[in-house]
Amino acid sequence: MIGNSIIKLNNVDIFQQSHLVLSNVNLHIDKGDFVWLIGQTGSGKSSLLKVIYGDLIPKAGTGHACGYELSKLASREVPYLRRKLGIVFQDFQLLTDRSIEQNLLFVMRATGWTDKKLIADRTLDVLEKVGLRSKLKKMPHELSGGEQQRVVIARALLNDPEIILADEPTGNLDPETSEEIVLLLKQISQSGTAVLVATHDYHIIRAFPSRIIKCENGKVLEDAEI
Repeated sequence: MIGNSIIKLNNVDIFQQSHLVLSNVNLHIDKGDFVWLIGQTGSGKSSLLKVIYGDLIPKAGTGHACGYELSKLASREVPYLRRKLGIVFQDFQLLTDRSIEQNLLFVMRATGWTDKKLIADRTLDVLEKVGLRSKLKKMPHELSGGEQQRVVIARALLNDPEIILADEPTGNLDPETSEEIVLLLKQISQSGTAVLVATHDYHIIRAFPSRIIKCENGKVLEDAEI
């Protein structure tokens, strides 16, 4: 870890196959930061997120995420990097045939949890954080869209990540529910977990002003405006 930096990219070039998507990227995100990531479709937002969670390897420059050097990341290290990242997608990706409790259990077992009491305690702890402790035994289809997204955030918190990457987390939600989800992510950042939110929703950015990173014309602008 470099000081308080969770993410640090220096002069990084990002390619999708042989296509240069973003060049000379400089970016820093520190512990507890809340940052918006904006840019038009195809501007490189998803590619930038993929570099951070180890799905794309930078071709030039240096990059660090949660203590891992991204340009030298071995495939066997990727699962360990991802345990330090919480990832929240627009389309929930919950297992529809399992209860909320079983959804969380599935992730914990996959990431090495074995102690039944610790698993039960952590499940209740993360559901408490997102206000859904009473929904433990419910199936995903019994929850509203906003509640399902809260479960996804709870799932992202299971391994006590250093940063949450949220890719269009309010894309399928109405405005009021969207604000509730962003407020929850803000609270998480205030407890020390950095949060990076990619969004097209400028209304929500205006409702919750914070630092903005913008992908535009093959570049990343670190302190941008809408």
